[in-house]
Amino acid sequence: MVVGLGNPGPTYQQTRHNLGWMVLEHAARRWGVALGQQGQALQGQGAIDGRSVLLALPLIWMNQTGEVVYSILQDQHITSSDLILVYDDLDLPLGSLKIKTRGGAGGHNGLRSVLSYLGTEDFCRLKVGIGRPPAHEDPAQYVLSPFTKDERERVDTLLPNAVDALECLMCEGVSVAMNQFHAPSIPEETDEQ
Repeated sequence: MVVGLGNPGPTYQQTRHNLGWMVLEHAARRWGVALGQQGQALQGQGAIDGRSVLLALPLIWMNQTGEVVYSILQDQHITSSDLILVYDDLDLPLGSLKIKTRGGAGGHNGLRSVLSYLGTEDFCRLKVGIGRPPAHEDPAQYVLSPFTKDERERVDTLLPNAVDALECLMCEGVSVAMNQFHAPSIPEETDEQ
């Protein structure tokens, strides 16, 4: 099961905090998975290289995501070891990916909610970098703001790469995916000479 984190509604659709959601929408298009509302999530089933996959986009606020993830796992008889959570990360430069199999919330309210409901850290995460805000900007406002035009071009490149990483995770395993996609961070573009 692959879950993309984000906030529901058009106001948040293209914001940095919804990058996990954007990755899953891109995956659904590539894999031909139709997403339809079931309970408190958009869900769809498909197959990747012969492996069954369930995609889910919770339709409640980010900090309540755990309840929906837990409910779907229970309904579908899926264990947390078969969960991949996709979400934005402030500590990674925009465009970089990081794959983890354990760890705490690191300040991410959606991940904190999932950890709380599941009661375990034993699930895979695909962290998608959004970069840090400028020093004068509140991180809470930054994550809820839309990408700039220049950032949007980088996101358009990032999305297929993130879906490639998901395919590799599911078909070839964590170690291969880490070696291939857990690449050195992409440096932030600066105006310095």
